[in-house]
Amino acid sequence: MSLPRLMVAPNGASKTHDDHPKVPLTLWEVVQCARDCKAAGADGLHLHLRDDEGGHLLDSGAYREALAELAQSLPDLAVQVTTEAGGRYGPAHQAHVALHSGADMVSVSVREICRDGDGLAARFYAEAKARGIAVQHILYDVEDARHLERVLPGGLQPESQLIFVLGRYVAGQVSKPEMLEPFWDWLGGREADWAVCAFGQGETACLRAALAAGGKMRVGFENSLVNEDGTLATDNAERVGAVSAFL
Repeated sequence: MSLPRLMVAPNGASKTHDDHPKVPLTLWEVVQCARDCKAAGADGLHLHLRDDEGGHLLDSGAYREALAELAQSLPDLAVQVTTEAGGRYGPAHQAHVALHSGADMVSVSVREICRDGDGLAARFYAEAKARGIAVQHILYDVEDARHLERVLPGGLQPESQLIFVLGRYVAGQVSKPEMLEPFWDWLGGREADWAVCAFGQGETACLRAALAAGGKMRVGFENSLVNEDGTLATDNAERVGAVSAFL
């Protein structure tokens, strides 16, 4: 199983309607948003769920319900579930949800899953592989990448799924295409199934650079609410349409 070429991340763990009225919060809103984004060119959905108060939710039962609804409504759309801690969940809970949500694609931050030591992370990666669950490894910097190589059973493989996150931990969350270069240098010509997501107004330029370098793209309101010219996007589908034109 390989990564979708263009995945949409429409909400993230913390954005609300105060940030943008078109941030999808309920499952119904997520499904409607996913339908619009698929029509605009997305072939994958990065799924975050919220509780009744709009807070970040990692719950295997809620994921199963959401995955069943999405499979019925959008059977041709690949769905990846998040395991983001969001300040609420620990590594053991994250691993349990990843393994028991019914998802065949999950995203996992190496720096989060290793907070309680590398042993749990290594066991989780091995169990996910045994169950046929594709893990996309979230890497915020090259140190994350090096840590992944140390803890991932068998090390980096051509089928390893990676996402390089640009601009998350810089002033103003401003991303630039050159932020991809350290990751590219780390890969050193090795094969991997990799994508980029990028924060702020630089999102479009960074995704264009990723595609040109042979990578894939993740776009959406989780990372940026604005278009390349700085104007506020109407909705997630507009952002998908803007970058799907590159494909």
